[in-house]
Amino acid sequence: MTSATPGEAVPDSADLLVVGAGPAGAAAAAHAAARGSDVVLLDAAVFPRDKTCGDGLTPRAVTGLHRLGMSGLLDGRPRIRGLELNGWGARQRVDWPAADRFGAYGSAIARTELDDAIRRFALSRGARMVSGAKAVGAQLVGGRIESVTVGRDGERRQIRVRDVIVADGVRSALGKSLGRRWHRDTAYGVAARSYVDSGRSGDAWMGSHLELRDPDGALLPGYGWVFPLGDGTVNVGVGALATAGRPASMALRPVVEHYARMVAGDWQLTSAPQRIASALLPMGGAVSGVAGANWMLIGDAAACVNPLNGEGIDYAIETAALAVDMLESEHDYSVAWPGLLRSEYGVAFAAARRAAGLLTVPQTVPLLGRPGIRSARLMSAVVRVMGNLLTPDDADLIARAWRGAGRIASTLEDRPPFS
Repeated sequence: MTSATPGEAVPDSADLLVVGAGPAGAAAAAHAAARGSDVVLLDAAVFPRDKTCGDGLTPRAVTGLHRLGMSGLLDGRPRIRGLELNGWGARQRVDWPAADRFGAYGSAIARTELDDAIRRFALSRGARMVSGAKAVGAQLVGGRIESVTVGRDGERRQIRVRDVIVADGVRSALGKSLGRRWHRDTAYGVAARSYVDSGRSGDAWMGSHLELRDPDGALLPGYGWVFPLGDGTVNVGVGALATAGRPASMALRPVVEHYARMVAGDWQLTSAPQRIASALLPMGGAVSGVAGANWMLIGDAAACVNPLNGEGIDYAIETAALAVDMLESEHDYSVAWPGLLRSEYGVAFAAARRAAGLLTVPQTVPLLGRPGIRSARLMSAVVRVMGNLLTPDDADLIARAWRGAGRIASTLEDRPPFS
């Protein structure tokens, strides 16, 4: 089955309407269609389309793709063994920890390709695709969505639904209309990426600079990255942390261009940054209103993004599977879904949000980073946390300490994740 063209009729009904065909939505559509549901996958864009992202895949994200059934997608892509961490005159190469649980390698693939591949996989499982059409509102009866209004080419149609999964990204227009709120008192991300030609496009390491400075030399509360894509280019980007009280007031384009000049020699860059794009990222479950009687927010729409590195593809794939499982086990998701998200991610997000908030204080970054980057053991622990490579079954000292920090942070927060 192929994608609907923008002129094709919107269907009248669906068992499940999935709004947003990024990794979260497309993965959810694939799971549900494979179980026999009549699934409509809706997106305002016509694919393939670009998406602002670092394009990196941690081992947990690669494992998620394998579990989804797309193990062949990354054939021929870089097999990335870990992070090359830089800062304050030091460099550490750290292999991915937890290789026994998530595999020994990560990868990278442009979102233009990744998202379209997962979308096509969903169609191969039986989902119906409607592209170039936007969900502009929902009609609720007794707290349940009865139908969703879809706009395209100045016309509006109704799709009657049994269930809705909302996966329309960080802004989540439909989620907002259903009551989703983003709380910026906890740390959020501002990031920009670009594409640059590179002689190290097939490298086995992701570059990460923990000492990020602007063109005037001022230290910023964030980091820079270089992710090899295996096609002659690398994704070069920068990300900074902010809160409502400490906003990241900086122009991202000059910082990206400055950072690219800084790493040009190491990464054999042979062009200027192209296709610079930026985004704001709600992170760590910093949203409320993630579910109703017959609808759930997943992935970026539910702020399922790692507060320490802005990574969300693994969470997108995981929350897709969890949501489809809930379709079969619950009749009302309004309490069950946020409860499940808190059970799965709440402790880790609470700890990461608190750590990210501390990193927005300018003095914290050099205080921790300068001595830390010279310790291979400490950097391995940092990569394990940043790469979302801790599991509830881990019982070692680092895992226990991280969970303990998360439980303490949870008691100190006025608003826990997803509430």
